[in-house]
Amino acid sequence: MLALTTLDPQSVGLALGTATGVVKRVTPDHPSNKDTWDVISLKPGDRVVGAVELTTGDEDLVFVTGQAQLLRFGAGSVRPQGRAAGGMAGVKLGAADSVVFFGAIHPEDDAVVVTVSGSSAALPGTDAGSVKVTPYAEYPSKGRATSGVRCHRFLRGEDVVQLAWAGRGPARAAAATGVPLDLPEPLGKRDGSGTALAQPVAAVGGPVVGTTDA
Repeated sequence: MLALTTLDPQSVGLALGTATGVVKRVTPDHPSNKDTWDVISLKPGDRVVGAVELTTGDEDLVFVTGQAQLLRFGAGSVRPQGRAAGGMAGVKLGAADSVVFFGAIHPEDDAVVVTVSGSSAALPGTDAGSVKVTPYAEYPSKGRATSGVRCHRFLRGEDVVQLAWAGRGPARAAAATGVPLDLPEPLGKRDGSGTALAQPVAAVGGPVVGTTDA
């Protein structure tokens, strides 16, 4: 994964989440005599799923898992650590579950959660599956290292959340070709099922920074 951050020593620092549910806040120190350096110590088989620079430290940190669990908790519950540290427990995962999205959201933002479900047996990019858009406010805050709440009910033939995103709306989606895809209107039911798609979603995101929507 790729993320951008400043090297401002006055920054609040980075927040990172991994596939095995680890969360870390990284102190904004960096070696002046190196061009590259590690920001987290990963256990074998783990990988960073999301990384975001915090702006206030009052943001929510959000995990979404493949088994359709969403956990949000305050960034203040994660103690900042140095670059060599391995982080701490972020979300409690069930057997064979893993994280598909990690990010940070300002609680006052008009944010939404997008979840795309499908079959784990399908070849990547071949299963259109179904999509659901839900107001972020529908999901209650839970404590760090808990499993969170259900965020998507699978339809017949579906068994995994293939793609998820949470952030300031309105959300936008695109196919692998870059063609925009229509998303359904936000559904005020956090554990509802999705709307069937005509083609697979390859990417989901929010408004471009610095623009406004009519």
